[in-house]
Amino acid sequence: MSIDVSGPAAALARIGAIQSRFAALSAPASATGSTTGSTTSGAASATGVSSATSLLSAATGADAPGTSFDAVLGDALTRAGAVGGAATDDPASDGGVGARAVAAGRKYLGVPYVWGGTDPAKGLDCSGLVQRAYADVGVRLPRVAADQARVGTAVPDLAHARPGDLVAFGSPVDHIGIYVGDGKMLVAPRAGKDVMVQDVYRTPTAIRRVSEPGGPVLRTYAGSSSTVPAALAAQGAAGSTGGVPSWVPAQWRSLFATAAARHGVPAALLASVARAESGFNAGAVSPAGAVGLMQLMPSTARGLGVDPRDPAQAVDGAARLLSSHLRRFGSTPLALAAYNAGPGAVERYAGVPPYRETQQYVQRVLGYAGVGA
Repeated sequence: MSIDVSGPAAALARIGAIQSRFAALSAPASATGSTTGSTTSGAASATGVSSATSLLSAATGADAPGTSFDAVLGDALTRAGAVGGAATDDPASDGGVGARAVAAGRKYLGVPYVWGGTDPAKGLDCSGLVQRAYADVGVRLPRVAADQARVGTAVPDLAHARPGDLVAFGSPVDHIGIYVGDGKMLVAPRAGKDVMVQDVYRTPTAIRRVSEPGGPVLRTYAGSSSTVPAALAAQGAAGSTGGVPSWVPAQWRSLFATAAARHGVPAALLASVARAESGFNAGAVSPAGAVGLMQLMPSTARGLGVDPRDPAQAVDGAARLLSSHLRRFGSTPLALAAYNAGPGAVERYAGVPPYRETQQYVQRVLGYAGVGA
């Protein structure tokens, strides 16, 4: 009998074959025992177990003649990586860049959190820790969490995460750590705390796997080109109120100019989003529950720390959100798609999602702003 000795499925096949042999060997012995007395029955049963164990040992390569059936079976399952459903090829033991980054980052356990900190001798913030750990293994990462959260390749969820993957939080991203396995991450948490390993306490908004040394690989998205079209950049560069289109109601113009200048978003693009979202109606509420001038969902507004019904706060929050999408995706159409359908949808489709509403929305906003996709 030829038996494949690799993989959990093969282990189960081996067990089935061995059990069949065991049944064939033990059944006659039991029958004999029932007619000739208990002593014969016991000897026959022992022979059956011994034969089955020998078969299992031969099938699995175990070198323990006379070892119990359970012990040899356990060895077979362990060899197949099936005990407890755990694989034996732990990604953390493969010497990859992620595992090395975790090891490097652990050297900074106990370093105090300092906002903006990049020097372990003085303190580290969350993105400073991530940047330093990867720099120690020869990989260059951006400085801030929002930019770090778009390097490498996307990991769908925590169940597929490996040690060394970046786990980012917030929308826009405002916190980041390094996954170490078992639902935990290495992180510089906040003021008053030191670098530590803690639970991944909420669902990450992004999980990214970083490439080998030589520089991170930025994912290429369908339809991405420059971050902001030159026409829009030129419009947004003019004075404190420059770049705000004439069709914007006079009462809102200063809000768009101020928020655009503060967050580096072209005023024409920001105003065009408002026009497409609410038609400049600060009291608008959509059937889905989006609120106000910029049609922010309540959960998004909470994440941004703004009141969506307050026009000044809503415009400022929307400018921050749009700016983060522009940095993350490197494309105005994709930033608009993320504003409409969510960044997860853009990630999932690696481009503008194939939703008719979203595609029309992107075209409409760009049309209002006076540029093409």
